Amino acid sequence: MERAEKREFVTELNEVFKASGSVVVAHYAGVTVAQMNDFRSKMRAAGGTVKVAKNRLAKIALQGTHAETMTDLFKGQTLIAYAADPITAPKVVMDYAKTNDKLVILGGSMGSTALDANGVKSLATLPSLDELRAKLLGMIQTPATRIAGVVQAPASQLARVFAAYAKKDEAA
Repeated sequence: MERAEKREFVTELNEVFKASGSVVVAHYAGVTVAQMNDFRSKMRAAGGTVKVAKNRLAKIALQGTHAETMTDLFKGQTLIAYAADPITAPKVVMDYAKTNDKLVILGGSMGSTALDANGVKSLATLPSLDELRAKLLGMIQTPATRIAGVVQAPASQLARVFAAYAKKDEAA
């Protein structure tokens, strides 16, 4: 890489660290090119990105960001996976690490919170933002349908009572 390319890469990576919901750092030694392309396509489909980062440049890019605490993770062959949604990157990395034992999760960050490998694993088990929205919407709609049923029930019962009294008066 030329010096200008390095500056551009550091600037781009700095923006990634500032804007991402979560960043996961992992070792990828032994992962084939085909496996890496498969991993990248899965991450892209989920809305995230995977980059192989030069450790020295990544450490420079981390300076001045809220994720600065993870500089010690950049040793050996490392890659970073990130997404705007805090759950996406950890979830895809964990799913892929289950099928490929050569991808070793080192840690990451979510905002200003530094995560170790177990923190990334626990973050991956959380439901995504869309799943949470669906659950919340279901919880909101359920009471509304129950209220409508309760409100309509007395009216129909009252109508039956009036009809019974009307039949009784007609018979008398």
